[in-house]
Amino acid sequence: MKSVEEQLAIIKRGATEIISEPELIDKLKSGRPLRIKAGFDPTAKDLHLGHTVLINKLRQFQLLGHEVLFLIGDFTAGIGDPTGVSETRKMLSSEQIKENAKTYADQVFKILDKAQTTVCYNSEWLNKMSIIQFAELGAKQTVARMMERDDFKNRFKNGQDISILEFYYPLMQGYDSVVLKADIEIGGTDQKFNLLMGRTLQRRYGQAEAQVVLTMPLLEGTDGIRKMSKSYGNYIAIQDLPAEIFGKILSIPDALMWRYFELLSFRPMAEIESMQRDVKSGALHPKTAKVLLAKEIVSRFHTVDAADNAEREFNEVFANKGIPDDIAEFPLALGTGLLEALVSAGLTTSNGEGRRLLIQGGIKVNQEKVTDLQYIFNSAGEFLVQAGKRKFIKLVLA
Repeated sequence: MKSVEEQLAIIKRGATEIISEPELIDKLKSGRPLRIKAGFDPTAKDLHLGHTVLINKLRQFQLLGHEVLFLIGDFTAGIGDPTGVSETRKMLSSEQIKENAKTYADQVFKILDKAQTTVCYNSEWLNKMSIIQFAELGAKQTVARMMERDDFKNRFKNGQDISILEFYYPLMQGYDSVVLKADIEIGGTDQKFNLLMGRTLQRRYGQAEAQVVLTMPLLEGTDGIRKMSKSYGNYIAIQDLPAEIFGKILSIPDALMWRYFELLSFRPMAEIESMQRDVKSGALHPKTAKVLLAKEIVSRFHTVDAADNAEREFNEVFANKGIPDDIAEFPLALGTGLLEALVSAGLTTSNGEGRRLLIQGGIKVNQEKVTDLQYIFNSAGEFLVQAGKRKFIKLVLA
């Protein structure tokens, strides 16, 4: 195991805040493997690179000899985290939650070591709580303390509903730390209130040591402005195809590249800082550095060969003015609408996604931008259809 100083340098990489660093140092000095908790509510099937900021940090802890508690919040997902929302969330059904949770473990083990990871579900203990235990949990915190949250404060001020159940969300997340006896909990900066609740409840349930809280920044999406989110359409999913991951990373603004390197890459910071100096001096082209990042990420979630192929495909596309040499053909019946064709050919996952792309000018037919939602293929022949920057299909109508 590395020295306390060496561990601290690795743990602090990319971190926003540690509460508190002296407590963390004391835990590291104990020499025992620490229990590192991070929770993920399965509100969607796909994890994206924004989620891996936390998962990468968990992996760093594993490499330092510590144990990871990967918590799937299948119970809390049904309530919905009130963090950052302006209205009460709709509750997810148990079927939706189970379906979403199925893929989480497979996805995270592309990064984490199974032998050092305990996967747990908070339904295992929260489903078993009696009404008395549930009431006792509520008695551990005051309404005044809950109302210190900006989310709740603003909604109350604006006359918007806040359900009693939403008050219970941070309590249940904190109770997870009590059950798991977490030494450290990590989460995004937007989760600070919930993470601190774990410290409070551990003390109020009589645990000798409260968890240290480590917050990580929220990763900006491919637009370089808003946080990475499926709802914003600026995300890169772990399960995206190699060419998609590669192309999306190459599309991020140059300035954002270094933040991605720090939070997503496993290269030493000294190497990243050296590259940054070389780019600034002109000794290294920004694209060359970005390609290194893209290939590292693709290799992590696929293979090294897949990363090499993605780079080759990317170069071929741009050598041909953005059109790849080998485009799949898809037969289509006369009279089919463009929205239906996009879904049938696999260029979009739904009519809704197709509408958004059309309205945003992201669809081209034979290199001409199309924005007509009622566009129909009424003539025989071949039509080159492009969705976004990297998806192509040749529709064949006979």
